[in-house]
Amino acid sequence: MRALSTAATGMEAQQLNVEVIAHNLANMNTTAFKRQRAEFQDLLYQNLGQVGAASSDAGTIVPTGLQIGLGVQAGSVYRITEQGSLSQTNNELDLAISGRGYFRIELPNGGEAYTRAGSFSRSPEGQLVTSDGYLVMPGIAIPEEARRVEVNQQGQVQVQLDGDAEAQILGQLELITFANEAGLEAAGDNLYLETAASGAANVGVPGQPGFGIIRQGFVETSNVDAVTEITALIRAQRAYEMNARVISAADEMLAASANLR
Repeated sequence: MRALSTAATGMEAQQLNVEVIAHNLANMNTTAFKRQRAEFQDLLYQNLGQVGAASSDAGTIVPTGLQIGLGVQAGSVYRITEQGSLSQTNNELDLAISGRGYFRIELPNGGEAYTRAGSFSRSPEGQLVTSDGYLVMPGIAIPEEARRVEVNQQGQVQVQLDGDAEAQILGQLELITFANEAGLEAAGDNLYLETAASGAANVGVPGQPGFGIIRQGFVETSNVDAVTEITALIRAQRAYEMNARVISAADEMLAASANLR
């Protein structure tokens, strides 16, 4: 009976759906986390009667055919890259991006990664680094005697030193955009990697057309909405239960057939 295996694919699909929802809820308070959504596709069909086949010598055709679907499969886990809310921290090294773009990060192996989690710190050498100590590119070195670091909306980093009346410019932060942000590969630790699906990195200055601006003293929160996720969780649970009932009903039908005399 096809219903057993078909319903089993439905249960597996809803299990994956719940796992994606659980990951979203677990990262509800993760800085700049982007929620994900599982998408599904129907599986192959068994053709018992070909649609469009000739039904008579006069040229009449079968209008609908007879196709039996064999279930569902996972199509993709899509990342929704919409902007999260900005939360004020008043920390001078907390930088949020309002609009499109990612900060560029140098990995310990010399490679590059990208992030929107701008809760930065100073390294022992004064470099601007992530919470894991990875360098924010291009490197910005903040002197020890700096009284205050200022980052304007265009990403220009300035510093006020003891004894100086005017601020000094330390450097210029850059932002990176991609043609398909959903195609970035999540590497954990709030980092993403460029892929063939994302397109090549496009480097620009904050505030340029197509690039967001920098907000100093803010961090971007996740774009997870608890009510939406709970609603999706309830729907997934009900769908799982209904698929389980199909299996139970198919099993009872098989038992009835086996008991025929």
